[in-house]
Amino acid sequence: MISEIKARTAAMIRRLKKAYPDAHCALIHSSPFELLIATILSAQCTDERVNIVTAELFRKYRGPQDLLNVSQAELESDIHSTGFFRNKAKSIKGASRRIIENFNGNVPRTMEDLLTLPGVARKTANVVLGNAFAVASGVVVDTHVARLSHRLGLTEEKDPAKIEKDLTKLVPKKHWIMFPHWLITHGRRICVARRPRCRDCVLADICPSRDLFIATGQAADPMQKPVRE
Repeated sequence: MISEIKARTAAMIRRLKKAYPDAHCALIHSSPFELLIATILSAQCTDERVNIVTAELFRKYRGPQDLLNVSQAELESDIHSTGFFRNKAKSIKGASRRIIENFNGNVPRTMEDLLTLPGVARKTANVVLGNAFAVASGVVVDTHVARLSHRLGLTEEKDPAKIEKDLTKLVPKKHWIMFPHWLITHGRRICVARRPRCRDCVLADICPSRDLFIATGQAADPMQKPVRE
């Protein structure tokens, strides 16, 4: 069974890679530190909104020392529209402090060290390591990746850490960094949350959810609510 899923996963990778040669990290950044801050801000927020906020944020604050020096209240105001701004501001200031005090002002390059930063869990660490340092430490699992992994029959897990574990068994390590970008792009353009465009999908013939969606319009995974007219 696992060999069949691996073969199907390999076919999906080939098709997604061909379909989305432009897939990339949607968070606009010019340094590992900017990517770290943008990823912290992206929790429960769209990438589009984060990019709007960081366009001004990164002009105003050039690095961790600037963010450490600014008051909590002012930073909260700067990032207010990303939601959960109090906790995010606290995490950003805490991460900035630790980067200065423990890592000589540089974003650390290992999973172990990144996880010591306030506001950083595996998803954020994987984003930074993969996209800033080209280190394949794991597979980023966001809402799109989780949703499509269920629909495509790659996992039955709901917990992101367990989903990541399943994906790292199926996806060759050389594709760990790009696989989430391909899935996210596919999830935004074709396999949308409510009514996926199965008839336009390059994975339709090898997707276990296709017939269910086309026939009923119902959700094909436990993380998605049924669609009703």
